[in-house]
Amino acid sequence: MRIRLTEIAERSGVSISTVSRVLNERPGVSPQARRQVLTAIDVLGYDRPVRLRPRAGGLVGLVLPELENPFFPRLAHHLELGLSRLGLSPVLCSQTLGGVHEDDYVAMLLEHSVTGIVFVSGVHALVDSDPARYQRLLDLGLPIVLVNGALDGLAAPCISTDDVAAVDLAVQHLEHMGHRRIGAALGQLRYVPAQRKRNAFLEAITERGLVPEGLTASQLVESTSYSVEGGQRAAERLLDRGVTGIVCGSDVMALGVVRAARRRGLRVPEDLSVVGSDDSQMMEFADPPLTTVRQPAEALAQAASQEIAEQIAGAEPHAGEVLYRPELVVRGSTAAAPDA
Repeated sequence: MRIRLTEIAERSGVSISTVSRVLNERPGVSPQARRQVLTAIDVLGYDRPVRLRPRAGGLVGLVLPELENPFFPRLAHHLELGLSRLGLSPVLCSQTLGGVHEDDYVAMLLEHSVTGIVFVSGVHALVDSDPARYQRLLDLGLPIVLVNGALDGLAAPCISTDDVAAVDLAVQHLEHMGHRRIGAALGQLRYVPAQRKRNAFLEAITERGLVPEGLTASQLVESTSYSVEGGQRAAERLLDRGVTGIVCGSDVMALGVVRAARRRGLRVPEDLSVVGSDDSQMMEFADPPLTTVRQPAEALAQAASQEIAEQIAGAEPHAGEVLYRPELVVRGSTAAAPDA
């Protein structure tokens, strides 16, 4: 039966042009208006076009960065558990350097009629990210959730670890142990979390009077890559400036800091204290066991799973960012400052 736009528009209470945009999957339609049009089509007994039929299987895409950082497999595990408990089926899409791009994964997921997508530390976490790529999904009525990396100008839920609190916990811990020369080894500043941590670190050491004479606060921050090699490069520069404690952007970077210290004949924690970030699996078995700021992976996953499930059930998305507080886990890589 041929669909009559005027009849659907009258039944749904929207304009004919809005009905046309919904049927042709064009942007510029609110999720509520889209649902009204689709409901009107169903009530009037029309057959929906194939691409607008309910997505089968309850599939939810999980788009994550590479899984070499142990934190991401842990988060993916909790996401899969959370979605499964809610009757949804996760589809894991992990990116690798030079591999499949996020946009390509999204296209593939749409072809398989997923009911929603959770993005973890993806393109949305880049400082200069364009919200249009995600707005297009919202215009299609597709539920999405962003994890770790807020994106201004987008009415979508974002669930993040509180990076400012994470840095404050690490700096406060080292200060309480007598450290007065503290450095930070962070990831690339093109990422929102890294930039937030840098700003928080600079503010923390300035407010606490922890900027040594002869140095500027910015000289105590090194931004490299989220890798062992990146941590090692950052530590080499910071050690030249006489730091006795280093706050790291990830646990993997912290392992590189330990390596750099040992290559100089320094002991960890006797000569240098190291604080990681994430509390990746196996860090308690590192040598020495790593003091770190634990990201609340389970809480992040539970919140993201619940949010995507509620949207799939028809609820409006909770636009805006919700921050989850991290936790300091003290182990063997931190001790009193050598000159304390």
